[in-house]
Amino acid sequence: MRAAPAGYEGLAVGRAEAVAVPDVTPLLREVLATGTLYDFARVHRDARALAGRQPAYAVPAPGAAGHMVVRHNRHGGLFAALTGDRFLYPTRAPHELAISTRLTAAGVPTPEILAYVIYRAGPFATSDVATRLVAPSRDLSAVLAANDAPARSAALDMAATLVARLSRAGARHHDLNAKNVLVGDVAYVLDVDRVKFGWTPEDALAHNLARLDRSLRKRRERFGEMIADDEIALLARRAAQRM
Repeated sequence: MRAAPAGYEGLAVGRAEAVAVPDVTPLLREVLATGTLYDFARVHRDARALAGRQPAYAVPAPGAAGHMVVRHNRHGGLFAALTGDRFLYPTRAPHELAISTRLTAAGVPTPEILAYVIYRAGPFATSDVATRLVAPSRDLSAVLAANDAPARSAALDMAATLVARLSRAGARHHDLNAKNVLVGDVAYVLDVDRVKFGWTPEDALAHNLARLDRSLRKRRERFGEMIADDEIALLARRAAQRM
């Protein structure tokens, strides 16, 4: 069984290995005795499906955890059809937790990881991850698609602050796009397993702004989302000013 970082507990149930915050551990012991965490969420009577590469499900979580979003990790890109949900053990889930806790310590908002579960099969494995639900929230692409000018302005301002925080930490997000910025009370960064540290803040800022700029322009071209060049430029200026 893998060691659990501070604030988490490790457990093993059958072929499943899990790391979770203490409030969630008893639920995992019960769920994993008969199935997977993702299947538990998928058929839960109070489940709410969330759109994505594969649906994630928001379900009640025990204790102070509130609600959690459970997703099943899958590959993307060219090899998705071949590799599907299989990864080399231990999958990317432990790395995602390590990056998430590092970002949080650096003051970069990202939904808290409440648990991950690894299901081992020889040298390969699949995994589920549960994060704390941020509610109410929408990803930046959904805000832009609604064509609500005040909401769009507020969301882009939050995104500028997020980019500045991410860049001050010397972190580049290699898939920073409008779907990976979650807008709630602040902007949160998603898909943190694509984040890498070790750059100067200036280099990180240039990279992160370029990725987000490309995403915003692509969404305008493909989906007609109402975002003007001067709004994109303002986001970049504000991010630079908040470094």
